[in-house]
Amino acid sequence: MDVVELPSNRPPERFYRGGAGIVSFRGEPGPAPAREPEDWVASTTTLFGEPALGRSTLPDGRSLAGAVAADPLGWLGPAHVQAFGADTKLLVKLLDAGQRLPVHAHPHGSFAAGHLGRAHGKAEAWYILTGGVVHLGLREDIGADELAALVRGQDTEALLELLHRVEVHRGDVVYVPPGVLHAIGEGVFLVEVQEPEDLSILLEWKGFELDGARDGHLGLGFAVALRAVERTARTIEEIALLVGPAGVGEQVLPEAAGEYFVIERVRVAGSAVLSPGFAVLVVLSGAVDLSAGTMTRLVAGSTTVVPYAAGELRVQGEAELLVCRPPS
Repeated sequence: MDVVELPSNRPPERFYRGGAGIVSFRGEPGPAPAREPEDWVASTTTLFGEPALGRSTLPDGRSLAGAVAADPLGWLGPAHVQAFGADTKLLVKLLDAGQRLPVHAHPHGSFAAGHLGRAHGKAEAWYILTGGVVHLGLREDIGADELAALVRGQDTEALLELLHRVEVHRGDVVYVPPGVLHAIGEGVFLVEVQEPEDLSILLEWKGFELDGARDGHLGLGFAVALRAVERTARTIEEIALLVGPAGVGEQVLPEAAGEYFVIERVRVAGSAVLSPGFAVLVVLSGAVDLSAGTMTRLVAGSTTVVPYAAGELRVQGEAELLVCRPPS
């Protein structure tokens, strides 16, 4: 099995603006559509409520999900299959916030299993490519009734005021545990790793192209959905444990993120070797020749899925790579 370079996979008509950053990063011809702010890379899952939209298609016409199901050992390896079955445990996105995203949170796996019958919740982490402001975690505790009232009233300013305002810069990483309220600020462009689900509890929707009163609670009603939201404050010191410069190495995310996923940051200056295993490669800058079954040229903006059976990968050139992996 060889590595497979994947083109853009941008679900159309999302509820927030963006997409120009993805088109520019990938070197695609413009202009960019106004509401294609997410590129779902190596996706085996779909948008919430959709039968197929969001899944990645391989060059031979098969879905990646179907290919993995047909040969889980080749794609994922025996240790992964023994631990997790034929589940990649990973979704990677490019995300271009053409406007600030709404305040929202994602459920923990236990909530998603109990209330939605899903195999995962949605922990996520971001590698920042273009900096700006993100809002993350509560500054003060809030009661269930007070939070529900803010959602009903769509008090945007009050919702944002609840959260820590954090400046992020290129090369920073941010870990967002399940349940933690957050919002990505306008102009931020990032690579996201997450559990492979599309589960968002939206606390605001005023100014966005969606009916949040209908679609913001995963079909559970807000009385139930808001139980998945963390209502206890995080100190400035606790937020600092979630946000910081990435560094270089085999896991650049905070330690707690390793339960869900791994991001390796690799600087290639001549040659380097990447360990075997299912992975998604994102070339941030430069270009490399990657040797597995055949030689593949990867340039800045490319995204590539690597099956376990490709074995050890040798790369040559001058580049900066992200290697996104499922939990070990």
